[in-house]
Amino acid sequence: MKKAEVGNIIEFREGLQGIVEKVNENSVIVDVTYMENYRDYDLEQKTVVNHKNYKIIKQ
Repeated sequence: MKKAEVGNIIEFREGLQGIVEKVNENSVIVDVTYMENYRDYDLEQKTVVNHKNYKIIKQ
């Protein structure tokens, strides 16, 4: 599996998307404000996603 890099757009958790801001050893920190409707999901602006739980949408 290819790890995301800073600036990549990833998809996780049934269709949520975000921009990778930081890559850690086991996870990435994602800015979900990329989605216009992120407030509908009652999420914080940033979240942590394990490398096993996303796919890269756009590099």
